[in-house]
Amino acid sequence: MGVISSSESFQQELVRLRRSLHRTPETGLNLPRTQEKILEELEGLDLEITTGEGLTSVTAVQRGREPGPTVLLRADMDGLPLGEEGQHPFVSRHAGAMHACGHDMHMAMLVGAARLLHGADFPGSIVYMFQPGEEGHGGAELMVQEGVLTAAGQRPVAAYALHVVASMLPGGIFVSRPGVVLGGSDTIRLTVRGTGGHSAMPHRTRSPLPAACAVVSSVQNALSSSIDPFDPVVAGTTGLHAGEADNAIPDRAEITLSLRSFSAEARRKAKEEIVRLAEGIASAHDVGVDIRTCEGYPVTRNDPKETAFAAATVQQVFGPDRYVQVARPLPASEDFSYVLDEVPGAYVSLGACPPGVPPEEAAPNHSPRAAFDEGVLGDGARYYAELALRRLRA
Repeated sequence: MGVISSSESFQQELVRLRRSLHRTPETGLNLPRTQEKILEELEGLDLEITTGEGLTSVTAVQRGREPGPTVLLRADMDGLPLGEEGQHPFVSRHAGAMHACGHDMHMAMLVGAARLLHGADFPGSIVYMFQPGEEGHGGAELMVQEGVLTAAGQRPVAAYALHVVASMLPGGIFVSRPGVVLGGSDTIRLTVRGTGGHSAMPHRTRSPLPAACAVVSSVQNALSSSIDPFDPVVAGTTGLHAGEADNAIPDRAEITLSLRSFSAEARRKAKEEIVRLAEGIASAHDVGVDIRTCEGYPVTRNDPKETAFAAATVQQVFGPDRYVQVARPLPASEDFSYVLDEVPGAYVSLGACPPGVPPEEAAPNHSPRAAFDEGVLGDGARYYAELALRRLRA
């Protein structure tokens, strides 16, 4: 039913590729060196390859030996604008850029899956989606707009993404859940406008700072009293900037709020509540406020049937103890949500905590000290391949 188990030499090849990608991270939507590396690694396989126009994506289609449905597998490609603090020999060579979220691992796994499936007998088609710009740039949405979902000539019947986790999960454990698996994200930027002046004569100014502080201290309480506690919103202040001179009252204060929500209704209501709160506080302090909402990623929602299939695949291939269904969604967000809004599928996480480090003590994803267990690369590649092969043969 499945594919041939990966060998030790195959694992070593994935480690080589992962380390090569880790040394040269790129950020955003334009990843020319990363794209070139992926194209090199796919050369010689029976794939129809196209590249993106508005971003340096790679879409590879593998045709089966007879007609059938299409399955899509996604790997993200971009790093983060962080300076790596690791001491290993393959540390990032690009100052201020790092694969701190494991996307180098994902690329190696998906290339590995394509190699495992080279020459395999299956009906239909497999789309390998190598996507830039996951870290806040909406690369998946752009790839959908550029036609990744019709690359094989028909829309996929299922789509899957695998994401490694550097902490919290024991190494080698796959986790997911049906329904909402990750939250949606939004950013709200507020500019409180007052009248600056000399700090010795505050009565001749309208300081924006008291209003800004009131907004920051009131946001979470306002949301908790207006939004269903069983459909929560997480609001965090991630920026507060005002003033330059010790003896001058500034004329403006900038606030940045990060929102995480788990439904469209809670997302909408939270934004409305923050606007109402900020405008009310500004009015009470006799200052103005400008509000700009920057929409982030939608809620990531797993299809229940595809999630059950993804879980069963883990249990059948790796053993029943390798899969855990988590009780609650995580407030992190993902732009694979744009694919899952169009195609039923599942987003699955894989524990890659370094050996010998307790998961609760390991540096998390997005940390400059994040480290990942390369021992899971072979399992990740095989899992991608088994998902596609089993789903197409089902």
